[in-house]
Amino acid sequence: MVRVLKLEWLKIRNYRLFWVLTGMYLAALVVIASGGMFFLMWLKSQGVDFRGINPTIIPIYDFPDIWQNTTYLATFVKVLLAFIVIISVNNDVTYNTLRQNIIDGISKMEYILSKLLFIVVLAALSTLVIFVLGFINGSIYSHVWGAAYIFDEMEFLAVYFYEVVVYCSFAFLLALLIKKAGFVIVALFLYTLMFEPIAAAILTNAPVFRDGIAPQIAQFFPIKALNNLIAVPFGRYIFMEIEDNVSVKALAIVTGWFAICLGSIAYILHKRDLS
Repeated sequence: MVRVLKLEWLKIRNYRLFWVLTGMYLAALVVIASGGMFFLMWLKSQGVDFRGINPTIIPIYDFPDIWQNTTYLATFVKVLLAFIVIISVNNDVTYNTLRQNIIDGISKMEYILSKLLFIVVLAALSTLVIFVLGFINGSIYSHVWGAAYIFDEMEFLAVYFYEVVVYCSFAFLLALLIKKAGFVIVALFLYTLMFEPIAAAILTNAPVFRDGIAPQIAQFFPIKALNNLIAVPFGRYIFMEIEDNVSVKALAIVTGWFAICLGSIAYILHKRDLS
C-alpha cells in the first residue's frame, strides 16, 4: 500500500499543473470558509438589512451549523480535485507510464489501488483543511461554544470526504474511457454544472414531467445524488425548514454509483492490452 502510494507521489511531485490546481483549490476553500463574514460586513456597509436585522449577526459560523454550511459550499469546487485525478490518469496513458508500471511488475489491481489511495489522500487532506478552517472561523465568530456544539453534526465532514472520493472515482473512469485530458475536463465540468442539473431540473419541475415518476428518476442521476448528500443549509436563516441530516437514500444511491465506477474501472483495465 505504501509502495503504490509512494509511486503516485513520485509521478506528480514535480508536475507544475498539480501544484497550480492544488493551490487554486486551497485558495477556493479559504474564500468559501472565511469569506462569508466579509460578505455580510460588505452588505452592512451598503446599508442592507433584513427586516431591521444587522446582516453580520446572521449565525452562519455558529457551531454546529458551520459544518453543514462549509461542506455544502466546498462541494462546488470539488471539480478541481477531479481535474487533478484526470490529469494524473491521462499522463499515465499518454506517456505510457501505466504500460511501464505493468511491465515492471505492478498488477492492474495495484494500479487501481494506487489511484484510489491517491484519491482518498486528496479527499482526506481536503476534509482536514475544511475542519481546520471551520474550527478557526467558528472559534472567532460562533455565538455558542463547547465540545457539545463543536463536535455535533460533524458527520457532514465524513459525508463530504465520501462525496469527493466518489466524484473523483467518476473522473478516474472518464479519464480511462476518454484519452484526451482537456476534453474530459471540459466534459466533466459541463456535465457537473450544466447538463445534468438542467436535465434534473426539467424532469423535476416541468409540468409535463413533475406529476409522474420523472422527479424520482432524477434523484438517481449521479451528480444529483451527490448533491443530495448535503442539502442547501441557508434556508434556516430565513426561517425555512431545511434538511439538516444526511440523506440515507442519497447515500445509498451514491454508493451504488461508486460500485459501478469501481467495477467499470476494473473491467476496462482487465480488457485493455497493456503488455
